[in-house]
Amino acid sequence: MQHYFADPDPDSEPGQKVRAVPGEGTNVPLWILGSSLYGAQLAAVLGLPYAFASHFAPAQMMQAIAVYRERFEPSEQLQEPYVMLGFNICAADTGDEAKYLRSSSLQSFINLRLGTPGQLPPPVEGFESTMTAQEHAMLDQIGSCSAVGAPDVVKRDMTAFIEKTGANELMLVSSIFDHKKRLRSFEIANEAGQAINQRKASR
Repeated sequence: MQHYFADPDPDSEPGQKVRAVPGEGTNVPLWILGSSLYGAQLAAVLGLPYAFASHFAPAQMMQAIAVYRERFEPSEQLQEPYVMLGFNICAADTGDEAKYLRSSSLQSFINLRLGTPGQLPPPVEGFESTMTAQEHAMLDQIGSCSAVGAPDVVKRDMTAFIEKTGANELMLVSSIFDHKKRLRSFEIANEAGQAINQRKASR
């Protein structure tokens, strides 16, 4: 793919018959996205930025980050390790509303794990109180890569996650049924991110 997206070089590829149109010459930066140690190893060997799908499969996140950073080899695209992590956001103006809105993503995740995937369901009041012990156990790890609540809680949990992982960037996921509420969730997350960056800059 790197070859196809690079500028054409007739001297090194005489008689080349395959041309990537319209990709040729765009030099699109490549990433490795994974949820296992293999992806981390591959990204390190190739010297590419690494994105880990911790928003739904966080079990090996910390180990994968360590492997990637320890084995990273600089490349033409990237000189130093660069990590992006998936992070779930369910933000609202109040904690109670955020908890209610989050029930959509909880239902969706449980359905996926039980082998019955489908469209994102509408939120259900008090859904967590109806969950079984098995369902709670399935969701425990996901909670470690999530921020659910009002703006102050979201900012606190995003800050803690970034400090714990040293992530260079977060890939935010907000599985909220109502589109306007989802946009509001991203607005709150953006405000938190700006505050975090300003704090870093002032250090």
